[in-house]
Amino acid sequence: MKPEIFTFCDFAQENGGKLTIIGTFDTIITRSFPCVHPQLFVVIRMRFNIGEFNIHSFRIEAVDLDGANCMKPLTGSINVKSAGNATAVSHFFFAVNNMCFNNPGVTNFVLYIDDREISSIPLYVRKG
Repeated sequence: MKPEIFTFCDFAQENGGKLTIIGTFDTIITRSFPCVHPQLFVVIRMRFNIGEFNIHSFRIEAVDLDGANCMKPLTGSINVKSAGNATAVSHFFFAVNNMCFNNPGVTNFVLYIDDREISSIPLYVRKG
């Protein structure tokens, strides 16, 4: 299994198996701290090989550089099924509302599948 897309954006939706991502970014610029970002989406498109078709648990944690969790982990499960191909994709995305940042810095969003770290992406927050 491997992530083909793991990003932040302004909006995401899936319709008929097609994933739409609008306004991808990795940096939030604010005038002052603390700040609250009203909404962002975390979007993931995972590709699974035929031997990985099964139900998988996932968890996404947001961790600052000190190792502290910045929000409650996003958790769930995905049921990966064959569509007649040797691989399959699963899309999952989440709206994160009113995320608070006390200081400039970086928050790493870490993706775990079946309790194994698969990937991570940074979200930078700075004054500008």
